[in-house]
Amino acid sequence: MKRTLLVAALSLFAATAFAAPVSYQLDSNHTNVIATWSHFGFSNPSASFGQATGTLIYDDADVGKSSVEVKLPLSGLSGFSAKFDQHLNGPDFFESSKYPDAKFKSTKVEAAGKGKLKVTGDLTIKDKTAPVVLDVTLNKVGEGYDKQPRVGFDAVTTVSRTAFGLGLAAPAVSDEVTLRITTEASVPKAGGSK
Repeated sequence: MKRTLLVAALSLFAATAFAAPVSYQLDSNHTNVIATWSHFGFSNPSASFGQATGTLIYDDADVGKSSVEVKLPLSGLSGFSAKFDQHLNGPDFFESSKYPDAKFKSTKVEAAGKGKLKVTGDLTIKDKTAPVVLDVTLNKVGEGYDKQPRVGFDAVTTVSRTAFGLGLAAPAVSDEVTLRITTEASVPKAGGSK
């Protein structure tokens, strides 16, 4: 009996130690990207980027083999008022009719302590690309409500909006914008449905 338990434990350890990276699809219903900045020092408004899509590859045994690629359609951008939405999507800022998507693609993933990662990558907005470093917290890995393998992360970073041609009224309106991200991703079910 003890021998059987030992063999089972060793088999489980070996399976965990040599686990392959898992490929997940972002769940746009449970992914939020919130931008916050200072407006002349009077307030700290926010805008939300919704409808994110992308692929996240996560290797728990070797996080350096992990990666993420995300597309944020600007049709999902909300400044929480119709008038401000028009302003954000117009020529002063995102020009979403000409540049419909923002994109992020990781170039390096590093461990940064228990349950923490540093994800370096390229953020592209309005055909301008700049490096960004995300401070990431692993929330959970396990089976989701849909019985599929699922992973969840939170992340934060600060970006310069002038680097992307979004610098109207800077620096009186802060050039630095804080991005806070929460996301879930799952392994697609067989047949392509989530």
